[in-house]
Amino acid sequence: MKRATLYQILRFAASAAIVSLVIVVYSRWLHVNPTTVGFSFLLVILTISAVWGLRYAIFTAVLATLGYNYFFLPPLHQFTIDDPQNWLALFAFLFTAVVASDLSDRARREARESDERRNEVERLYAFSQQLLVSDNVYGLLNSIPKYVVESFDVSSAAMFVDGKQTYFYDTASQSLFPTEQLKAISSRGEPVLDREHRICFMPLRMGVRSVGAVGLAGCGLSRETLEAIGSLAAIAIERAHTVEKLTRAEAARESDRLRSVLLDSVTHEFRTPLTAIKASAETLLSDAHLEKAQAHELLTVINEEGDRLNRLIGEAAEVAQLDSHQLEFHFEPHSIREAVDSAMQATRQALQHHPVEVKAPDNLPRIKMDVERISEVLVHLLENAGKYSPSGTPIHVVAELGPGGEVVTSVADHGPGIDDMEQDMVFEKFYRGRNQRTTIQGTGMGLAIAKAIIELHGGTIGVRSQVGRGSVFYFSLRAS
Repeated sequence: MKRATLYQILRFAASAAIVSLVIVVYSRWLHVNPTTVGFSFLLVILTISAVWGLRYAIFTAVLATLGYNYFFLPPLHQFTIDDPQNWLALFAFLFTAVVASDLSDRARREARESDERRNEVERLYAFSQQLLVSDNVYGLLNSIPKYVVESFDVSSAAMFVDGKQTYFYDTASQSLFPTEQLKAISSRGEPVLDREHRICFMPLRMGVRSVGAVGLAGCGLSRETLEAIGSLAAIAIERAHTVEKLTRAEAARESDRLRSVLLDSVTHEFRTPLTAIKASAETLLSDAHLEKAQAHELLTVINEEGDRLNRLIGEAAEVAQLDSHQLEFHFEPHSIREAVDSAMQATRQALQHHPVEVKAPDNLPRIKMDVERISEVLVHLLENAGKYSPSGTPIHVVAELGPGGEVVTSVADHGPGIDDMEQDMVFEKFYRGRNQRTTIQGTGMGLAIAKAIIELHGGTIGVRSQVGRGSVFYFSLRAS
């Protein structure tokens, strides 16, 4: 208040100084007719009105009228006027100055109000954009008070939502906005604006229905803006509730669909090893006289097909765990060569008809990863390469440092390749190439599992392929 009073005194003094300067200039140095002096005073008054406001302009107009009379209208240096026409000119000057100052001040005030409204609209737009970011109800409810403070330059904010708790911007807000008061505002559905203490309470209304209330401290916003804040917050809360319900319903439908597809896929794949196991067991149990080598071969079939069944069950369980984010990872710095060697050992039987060339320099940076999971990714890629490549064709495994400092590992084969349309689909659950799905066994879960594991490591996975020439599956992981 003291600073504002000092500013007012200084502006009045400056207005008087400007009038005095004009009088000195025209009375001592520039000798012009009274009309020119009057227009000069009028320009000064209009300028002061446009810059500082009406009260300073009227003060300046009165001083200018007195100075105009005393120094420029005969008889000079007296507050009297001989010619009646000069009386008319003097009052016309004063009237014109006051009216023009009022118009100028009104235009300035309207321009300021227009700027304020525009700023409020821009802030409302930014506020609405922030509300659209989150579809999670609880995350949104916790963020709305912060968004209000950031968007509208208020000092603190709190929000109460029917059926839920009260959400505060900070601990200081808890004493400013008691929950009981916010509940009362919500139940009444009417705003409370305490302009003296700059505290505002506004219900969150959806039409005529109130879903909560918001409180703002340090609030100088118009009622219209406050109502818009309440409406936007209410709409965002209802939208988040609706999106969450739809998401849960969609997740339930997707879960049912995946369960059905998984059951169909796994059931189909189970039949082949079960048939082989059943046939081998029946042969062993029969009275047929088998040589030792033949019996050993049947037992080997049972053992291998049993391992295959076990792996199918493991993949199905892993897909379910990845979907529900229940798979545990143990991240530690490891060399990518460790994962490559482990995968080569695990796929030795599957790749017995393919020469494998490995290029993985020992000087590559270490990666913070779950080495068992990354080895599993390589197992899926290597088995696919062996499964879809003609017998005897080589498979190339390369690990190298990428341009961004990440370690890129790739598995290249000489199989039939994948056309451009299918390259984006091969990583989807249960998808299998349309030309191989009937001739090559598989569930379509391997690449989906590999993609999920790599993405949970913060990496990327992809494929480059040419039809008839082979494919290169690659993934990149950030160095630790």
